Amino acid sequence: MRVLRLTVSYDGTGFFGWQFQPGKRTIQETLETAVESVTGEQQRSLASGRTDAGVHALGQVVAVRTDTELDATTLCRALNARLPEDIRIRDVGFADPDFHPIRDAKSKRYRYSLQFGGQHDVFRRRFCWHLHRPLDPDAMRDAARLLVGEQDYASFQASGAPRKSTVRNIHHLEIADESVDGQYFVTFEIEANGFLYNMVRIIVGSLVQIGLGKQDEAWLRRVVDGRDRKLAGPTAPPEGLCLLFVRYK
Repeated sequence: MRVLRLTVSYDGTGFFGWQFQPGKRTIQETLETAVESVTGEQQRSLASGRTDAGVHALGQVVAVRTDTELDATTLCRALNARLPEDIRIRDVGFADPDFHPIRDAKSKRYRYSLQFGGQHDVFRRRFCWHLHRPLDPDAMRDAARLLVGEQDYASFQASGAPRKSTVRNIHHLEIADESVDGQYFVTFEIEANGFLYNMVRIIVGSLVQIGLGKQDEAWLRRVVDGRDRKLAGPTAPPEGLCLLFVRYK
């Protein structure tokens, strides 16, 4: 039996997240149906992480065991022919038999996209959070430095999530802003050795509070030190979040 390593992109708008849910359209169920159609096998897939409803991916990594003798190029073409237009297989490879997309991952990078002011961009509306009030990107950049490094991110984990270790190491946190035809956009790129449930969206929601002038750096320091979800800002909506890639080396 071989292990397929799939790199998958999807527009999460029309899905109830990655994980299989009876009676609901999910990425896992849609992908496994395509695999069965091509290989004739009912096999469970394992992704590097379970994206929530409405969250997107450019480079989700998925492992599937199979006995098929089809080569990678044929599998990629056949799977894409059976998948809906909001999911695409970007790459198919064969991994080591013990490959585990979660355990073997060294880091993941997410991008969160936000538009502020003006009318929402009709072409980006499903892929960014639109705020009507102006933001101060420099204030958010200054405060974001407090979130880089290895520390306890318990304040940025959704309430009710399993209380395992909440220590993570954020390697990279960059905030970029641009103006396009009078519309203003901010992107947050965050890479870490692992993420807690809703961690990126809570970080973004908290930094936006600073960008709006409602909070400051001292507040964010208290949020980190307090290790309590109730101290942090709101959870940013899902449509702005995209898993860019998973790093394995």
